Order: sequence, then structure tokens, then C-alpha cells
Amino acid sequence: MGAAGFHQLGSAFADARIAHVRDKLARGETVYLAGLGAPGTHNSGLALVEVTQAGGPRLIVNNEEERFSGNKHTTEYPKLSIDAAVATLRDIGRDIGDIDAWLTSWDYPTLAGTLARSVLEELPQSLKLLRTTEAAGFDGRRLDQMTRTPKILARQLGLAERVPLICLPHHDNHAWFSYAASPFADDDEPTAIAVLDGTGDQGSISLYVVKRGAMRRLYCNDSMFDSLGAFYSVISSTQGGWTWLSCEGRYMGAAAWGEMNRASNPYYARLRDVLHFGANGEIRLNRALANWYCDPFDHPYKQALSEILGEPLRPNQLWNPDAVLRVEDIHHRPDTKDRLDKAAATQLVFEDAMIHVVDHLLRMTGANRLVLTGGVALNAVGNMRLLEHFEQAWFASAQQRNARLHLWVPPVPGDPGVTIGAAWLFAHLAGAPRGVPMTHAFYCGTPPTQNDIVHAVTADDIASQEIGDISRSEGRDAIADLMAYMVAQNGVIALYQGAAETGPRALGHRSILANPCDPAVRELLNARVKYREAIRPLAPMATLEAAREYFELLPGASDADYNAYNYMVLTAHSKPLAREKIPAVIHADGTGRIQIVRAGDDPLTYAYLKALGRQIGVELSVNTSFNVAGPIAQTPQQAIDTLRRSKGLDVVVLVAGDGTVTAAWHGGERDSGRFTGWYAQWKACRA
Repeated sequence: MGAAGFHQLGSAFADARIAHVRDKLARGETVYLAGLGAPGTHNSGLALVEVTQAGGPRLIVNNEEERFSGNKHTTEYPKLSIDAAVATLRDIGRDIGDIDAWLTSWDYPTLAGTLARSVLEELPQSLKLLRTTEAAGFDGRRLDQMTRTPKILARQLGLAERVPLICLPHHDNHAWFSYAASPFADDDEPTAIAVLDGTGDQGSISLYVVKRGAMRRLYCNDSMFDSLGAFYSVISSTQGGWTWLSCEGRYMGAAAWGEMNRASNPYYARLRDVLHFGANGEIRLNRALANWYCDPFDHPYKQALSEILGEPLRPNQLWNPDAVLRVEDIHHRPDTKDRLDKAAATQLVFEDAMIHVVDHLLRMTGANRLVLTGGVALNAVGNMRLLEHFEQAWFASAQQRNARLHLWVPPVPGDPGVTIGAAWLFAHLAGAPRGVPMTHAFYCGTPPTQNDIVHAVTADDIASQEIGDISRSEGRDAIADLMAYMVAQNGVIALYQGAAETGPRALGHRSILANPCDPAVRELLNARVKYREAIRPLAPMATLEAAREYFELLPGASDADYNAYNYMVLTAHSKPLAREKIPAVIHADGTGRIQIVRAGDDPLTYAYLKALGRQIGVELSVNTSFNVAGPIAQTPQQAIDTLRRSKGLDVVVLVAGDGTVTAAWHGGERDSGRFTGWYAQWKACRA
């Protein structure tokens, strides 16, 4: 792979690049780094990072290829992401030659060795893996293209020689970026980091500690199969009826309708045997029950596991309406309650495993600060359970001190964030400071121009009108008031503004918004706007004051003014008045996957929430991602295409980079007249 243009840390090329970047930073020069998610692994893309010795790394864009191509969780070569990042670089007066290092989000030579070792260790059963072209996160048909990426990249960029790539370890990337972006200080107190993943290039669980700004890896399980991510993916797919990477969030939502009591759940005790809870926080797969270490798709269960859960759904049954788990069927399909109990049992075992790993890590490090990252950290319910479990009584017993767990999860804990991590880690290795903590996630792509918007809305089936300008505070407040007025009339609107969110959650730049006080909103959004299962919760977007009023914000998430609740990666229990007042955003288990909005991070969305407080009495909105059965809308054209597909969406509010605001709605025969009526009424009220 070195001959093909891939260079590991410790190689002569990597050492020379690190020295080059260190010298530039020492001279006060600005450095540009590109973090590349190459083809063959899911969520390919490109991050562009600016680094200075004074400020450390600053994220310019983190382009996810799925947003540009429209292919969710894509493993394809990130051509469109690279083109967009190069355009951004040129917009700031730089060019390709200013990129000092190209860095990959995986250590590919190590990954190749781990794949080979994993097959050898599990012989002869693992021979089936050699015939599998696709697994969670890997596409064998594109891994060959990955090996040619230095040549393909050079051809795309118009360079005469292939682009040398420096390979950064996958879990190290997760760990350092997630820590560096956290609100935890560099001091004498240790910060623990747990990377829990589907798999990395060496293992699927890695543990670290940071003290005085120095990160040290403590443990890696050196296994692709003893994986919490794979456990959850396999069970949720084969029992829920969706494909990997689309099943996990749905199954977590379904668990809320099942029996979440360990003593009375009929599956929990037996399902727990799928994982071996070993000494020193070790988690191993019970190969007497599980078969996905050698045949993850066609025969993932051994007979003993089939006797517990029943036969797994086969690949040709996934997404079949007759096989998919639907909570709507609970009243008329006899097996639905049983299936929901299996989902609850899976979630409970998963939480046990998270707690087992973190318990050992906190005891070993003496830390009460934890950064949790990797794809497993997207399980927002499990994250909340960690905060609940590691409270003062645990620390009094385990560490003999008065403390509680303080937790932070980045907005991109999964693989879309590892492109950022590669650049962040390389900057750290070159001596740059860690950079400033994250407070928002608006980094995917760049703001649209007004010409882009005008071009997208110019169509026979779309009606549109320019309605304002948010470049000044009075214009912003007027648009926010109009948005709140429409939502108060039980309208469903989409807000498209600025750069998109990086990561899987819409946080106000690519969001569908609705009235949280309307109990019919959940069914409307799931059935007529998003066309998805009723098990999918709707998230509460709130000001800090409203979040405190309606939810129990845990003190372990309070760092940097409850920063951990900014990104929908942590659920919170609702207070008694919430289910009555804001029923649309309270899930079946009484929780909400909350997002706190700050005025400094997102002025328009914050102003909308304040206006909503004046209109309906709560500074809180329904927020769900602006997409229909695909990636979140990235471009104005994708936004309008999403409007076309969504019958129940009343209007899209599109904000150009210069602040110009355009409303777009269904035109022609599909025009309901709702937007034009609301707009006229709102203007009359304002007058």
C-alpha cells in the first residue's frame, strides 16, 4: 500500500509531512489539511481544516458525499464532496496547492491486516466472509477503488502525480477530535474517552485517557466481531426488518413500546447471554449463540439464538411492509407486542454492555469526565443511562469521592466525523493546540446563493415568493415571527438556511418544524410528510429556558451551560406537565431527544423559538430532519425535490447566503392556499 501512495504514521513520508507542518506553524503560517473518507467504507466524504499555532484547528467544511449524491450511507468515491471543498478553498483565496497534507480516516494497511487476521482466527467458519461483498461499513466492490484513490484524486484535481495519503488510525481519529471539541478543560484531572464502534481498523472497542492535553490509549479489544455496534445492528435488522445503518435508530425508538423492566422482560435474561461480560470491562461475543462473525446476513443466528428470538428475517425480507416492525400493528397483529419486547431486551442488554465497559474505564482512570464517541454513541437513550448510572453513589463506592459522571458526545460521533478527526489528530501530532470547543454543527457544504435558490424554485409545479431579508436583526425577527405564526396555525414548514449540519441530526439548518402542542402532529409528520414508521420519535428543539421547564436536564450534562444537549445525542426525561403541554415531542417512554438552541450559534432558529413562545406559550418546537426517505437535503434543488415528494409539507423557507429569504410551496393543482392565506393574515396582524 505504500507503493500505491498510502503512508502510515511512523513512515518517512508521514514524519516529513509532520515536520513540514510543524515548521510552518512555528513560523506563524496558516496550514490547510484535508481529511478524506475514501471509497469502500460507509459515509465517505472530505473535511477541510485550517490550522494556526495561535488558534489550533478550525473546521471549514465537512462534506458528506451522501448529501451531494443522494445515496444514504454511501461508500462511493467522494468526488462531489471533493469538488465542493475545492470550490470553498478557492472562495477563500486558496487553492489545491495550499493543502499541506491529505489524511485518511482509516489506517488502511492495518485494516487490511485486521481483516485477514479476523478470517484466519475464525477458520473454517469464516470462509463465508470471503464471499461477502458488503458488510456494515464496508463495500468489497469499492475497496479496490480505495487502493487506487491516490491516482483517482490526482486525476480529479488535475495533478501530474498521484496524491500521497497519510493513514490515521480510525479510533484515534474518533478519540482525539471528540475530546478536542469537548467542553472539558486541559488540566490535572483526567478525561476518559470510550470509542464504541461497529468496527475500527484494529478493533471495535478502544479506551483512552487524556491528562494535561496528552492522550494515551489504554486498551483495544483487537476484534472486529466482539462489537457492540454489530450486536445492535444484527439484532435490530433481523428482528426489525430494516437494513444495517438504517435499523439501529428505528429499533431504539421501538424499544420504548416494549417491556423495559429487566425483571419482567421475557427475553432480557436469555438474550444477555449473547455477550460475555468479562473481567476488566471486556465484552466478547458468545459464538455458541451468534453466527454473524462468519455469516452476518444469510445465517446470523446459531440455533440456540433462534430458540430465543425466533428465526431472523432474511435479506430478501428487509423493507418488506409485511416484515417491518410497525408499532401501529400493536392492536391488530398478535406478534407486535412480542417483537417490541425483543427490541426492549436488545436495548437493555446493549445498555448493560455500555455500563460494563465504562465502569472499568472510570475505575482505571479515576476520571469523572467521559467523552463517548464512535457510532454506538448515537444511541441517545443509552447515553442517558450512563449519566443515570454513574451518579454520586457510584463514585462514593468506586472512587471514594463526592462526584458524578460528566458526559459529552460530539454531534458527529459516527464515521462522518472521522474525516474531521483525521485532520484534527494530524494537527495535534504537528504541535498545534487543540482548538476551541464545538457549540454547533453547521459545516456541511456552504450557504446557497440567491441565484441557486431562484433556479431551484423556477418550475411549473412550484410557487414561490421573496418574503424578507435576515441580514439585519429586524428582518430576522420578522421572518422568525412569520415562521412561528404558521406553526401556531398547525402548519408544517421546512427551514433551509446556511451550511448544512454535519452529522445525522438536523439542528435548525435543514429542519422540518411543527407545533409541539398539537397531539396530531406526530401522525401527520410520519404519515404525510416523512412517510415513515410511527415508532420514530419527533425531537424537541428548545431554548435553554424551555428545556429546563419541560425536561429533567441531568447535572452530568451541565458543562458549558448544558452543551451536551445541543446536538440530539442525549435524551432527557420529561417533567409531568410536558406530556400534556407538548405531546408531539414526548416519546412513548416519557423522554425527548432534546436540542438546545443558542442565539449566538443560530440566530434565526433562536428567534423563531422566542417568537413561538409568544404565539403558543412555549419556546419549543418539533424538529425533524428535512428529508424524505433519503439523506438530508443539501442543495436548494434537493430542498425543492423534497417538497415535491412531501404532500403534507406546507412551505419551505429558503435563506440565501446574503440573507434573502424565499418561500416555496406546492404550485398549480397542489396549491392548498394555506401559505398565501397565512402570509396575508400575518401581514395584516403586523400592520
